[in-house]
Amino acid sequence: MTDRADFDRLKDEIQSALEFSAGTHTIEDVWDGIEKNDFQLWTGIKSVIITEIVVYPRKKNLHFFLAGGDLNEIKIMRVFIEQWGKSIGCSMASICGRRGWEKALQADGYKRRTWYTSKDLKD
Repeated sequence: MTDRADFDRLKDEIQSALEFSAGTHTIEDVWDGIEKNDFQLWTGIKSVIITEIVVYPRKKNLHFFLAGGDLNEIKIMRVFIEQWGKSIGCSMASICGRRGWEKALQADGYKRRTWYTSKDLKD
């Protein structure tokens, strides 16, 4: 199901999205997660979305981990991905990313529930 050629074709979009991940993953970490079925790869013509399923004690969450490319195409893809999430028992969807996503997806029912900040704990 997963095609490395599609991943490679959209590598620049994935790498651009990773710039906002605070160094948690490399591009190869993402591919390894896809191969292990920890992540799901969704590709469009000019866009890519990487999701993961997070299971909490009381909810199953479809988490949009990375997205890059054409915003209009991403918004169309998101609808189908959410339908897939519902079909496998997800009762919520979440996105963690730049603040611009809040505005871009607000009309589609997404709202800020929390604010995420981080700090490097290096010496």
